[in-house]
Amino acid sequence: MNVFRRLFKIGQAETHSAIDKLEDPIKMIEQGLRDMREDQDKAMKALAEVKAMKIRRTRELTALKERETDLKDKSVLLLKRAQNNELDPQEADNLVRENLRLKNQATKEMNLAQMDVENLEKQVQSLQNNVEKIKSNINQWENELRTLKARVKVSSATKVINKQMTGMDSTSVISMLERMKDKVDQDEALAEAYGELANQNTDHEAKLNQVVEDLSVDDELAKLKKSLGMDKSNDE
Repeated sequence: MNVFRRLFKIGQAETHSAIDKLEDPIKMIEQGLRDMREDQDKAMKALAEVKAMKIRRTRELTALKERETDLKDKSVLLLKRAQNNELDPQEADNLVRENLRLKNQATKEMNLAQMDVENLEKQVQSLQNNVEKIKSNINQWENELRTLKARVKVSSATKVINKQMTGMDSTSVISMLERMKDKVDQDEALAEAYGELANQNTDHEAKLNQVVEDLSVDDELAKLKKSLGMDKSNDE
């Protein structure tokens, strides 16, 4: 039993290797299905031809049966006419002998026709079964092929994703994230520093302006007091 299992495994491996070497297995399967459809068409044509032969032979068999019955009925009628002195007995016997000879010939032909009809019926049934089997197999394999096509697409996409995932180390990803976070923190701190410097410059300019404005106001106040004689420095 183990030997057979090993042989089976070897056969499977060789089959898989052969499939892997095919340029496009799906196209090969589709071509195989097209060939099977052609076989189905040929089987359908053969079935139609055999059915036609059976129909013709059945008609011949019916005609032979009718001829056999007709010859038998005519023979009985001749004998009755001879019995009723309507026909010469010797002539009636001769005619009946000929009818019986023809009837026997018809019977032989009828038996042959009956055998032919039975054989053709068997052939029709066999061909019909083969056609139905081919149709069933084609439908089954077409459904399986559609399923395989979907599975191939999924497996191909999965393989690409997994390959990308395999090439991406989780440690390196974490390291990249940490470096990115450090850079963002640094950029944010630098932006904040520039903002503080900008605010400091603005405050310095405002203070200078305030000082200049205060000096100007003091000068005007001194001039105003002097004009009114309120300048204390002159009194001293």
